[in-house]
Amino acid sequence: MSLTSSMEDYLEAVLIMQQRHGYVRCVDVAEQLGVKKPSVSRAVKEFSKSSHLVKNADGTLSLTETGLQLAEQIYEKHRFFTEGLIAAGVDPIIAEQDACSIEHAVSAESFQKLKKAFDDG
Repeated sequence: MSLTSSMEDYLEAVLIMQQRHGYVRCVDVAEQLGVKKPSVSRAVKEFSKSSHLVKNADGTLSLTETGLQLAEQIYEKHRFFTEGLIAAGVDPIIAEQDACSIEHAVSAESFQKLKKAFDDG
């Protein structure tokens, strides 16, 4: 399943909220992403079908192993680009916004090469 930028944002939001609060509800995802709850419900159904996410009996959301791996990759890119832009002197708010765009556009190969170049440098 090929994920859109929007779908990647959903997975990333679930991961971040899980790390911060220990649980995630649809309403939390809607609030975090600035979308309506029905949009989250549709996304959750799609992610359930693709085995990226599970809606638990208590209504909370959990990433599957596949979903977790993907969300972690997305979030790693986000952090890398945010930190890099801030280090280059970009305003943190703008860096955060730009990183969100870049994380979806950069290929896995380019990201790995950039990471290696910065680690070596």
